Amino acid sequence: MNTNAYYADLHIHIGRTEAGEAVKISAANNLTFYNIAQEASERKGIDMIGIIDCHSPGVQREMLHYLNTGEMEELEGGGIRFHRTTVLLGCEIEVRDPGLGTAHLLAYLPKLGDMQSFTEWLRRHMKNVQLSSQRIYVTARKLQREAIARGGILIPAHIFTPHKSVYGSCSTRMEHLLDLDGIAAVELGLSADTVMAGHISELDRHTFLTNSDAHSLPKIGREYNKLALEAPTFEELRKALSQEDGRCVLANYGLNPRLGKYHRTYCGDCSSILDEQGQTAVERCLYCGSLRIVRGVMDRILSLADREEPRVAPDRPPYCYQVPLEYIPGLGPKTFNRLIERFGSEMNLLHRVSFEELVEAAGETIAGYIMEAREGTLRLDTGGGGKYGKVSARQE
Repeated sequence: MNTNAYYADLHIHIGRTEAGEAVKISAANNLTFYNIAQEASERKGIDMIGIIDCHSPGVQREMLHYLNTGEMEELEGGGIRFHRTTVLLGCEIEVRDPGLGTAHLLAYLPKLGDMQSFTEWLRRHMKNVQLSSQRIYVTARKLQREAIARGGILIPAHIFTPHKSVYGSCSTRMEHLLDLDGIAAVELGLSADTVMAGHISELDRHTFLTNSDAHSLPKIGREYNKLALEAPTFEELRKALSQEDGRCVLANYGLNPRLGKYHRTYCGDCSSILDEQGQTAVERCLYCGSLRIVRGVMDRILSLADREEPRVAPDRPPYCYQVPLEYIPGLGPKTFNRLIERFGSEMNLLHRVSFEELVEAAGETIAGYIMEAREGTLRLDTGGGGKYGKVSARQE
């Protein structure tokens, strides 16, 4: 069976409904279901997106509206089609099992009816089902069974971040929280990559995903995946995650972990990033002696590692370091909009447009930065303590 390559970002938040109801309080107000679908289709050029607040009744009313008007269409294989993009229906939920810390899990369901059924079950076990990422008062394994019983898949979210993740704040092993046979994939998060995850043998069996966790429209697609699918549908994604019938993840595109805002350990008092090799278990700031330490992802992974050297299987898809266009020095909104108008989408700019075309449209300096972003060779300053890293501007 023939497959094609599709780009997918499977972790995007809704800020509010069109009626003004809050969904993800920390996300932008213009992150509505429709605006996300439109941005992905018309500007980003992303073939498949996962909106992970589709359990919200207010969001479901909007989905029904666009399905009833014919502007969107529910696909036989699962998902909702809008122009050039398929929307997958997801839900992010916070769990805290007895004796463990908090973690966020992503559940995806094939169709709106399945998600509505899931919402009714969630409503009985959480305080406010309208909001995103709410605590559920059942065990993680119970949640996992309920999602799978409705034809869904479950994916642990941003598994290494210091706040609300399986390894970062919940436990030292994923098997303490979940049935490993019922995990479709794991999401690495912005501060980790494939090699870093290769320090932990428990992850060898799992497919890796890289997603944006977007809280604003420009952040959509800052990390994404390239998938081999017959068509962009829920069922095809399920096959790709389990490597069935030639479907698979072809590549993960993500930030160099140094750009992630939790990459290295950070001091909350003097704002120093403790980026010293070998200093993976510091309890005090190396510069001011403060105890207000936020343990970075790299340091947390090394403290959990059960291997001295990371192991990456030969058949593991490549992890491609790629800097989002918004990080490019000198690429302001006017130039960026002009490039989108000329070349169609961000995916075209990042993957398809030639250097010569970029020079003609934006000048040699910006064209050079974009090519370096494409090749993962930009020079970076490290992030930590909740602050993103940044691209180092060239010294002219």
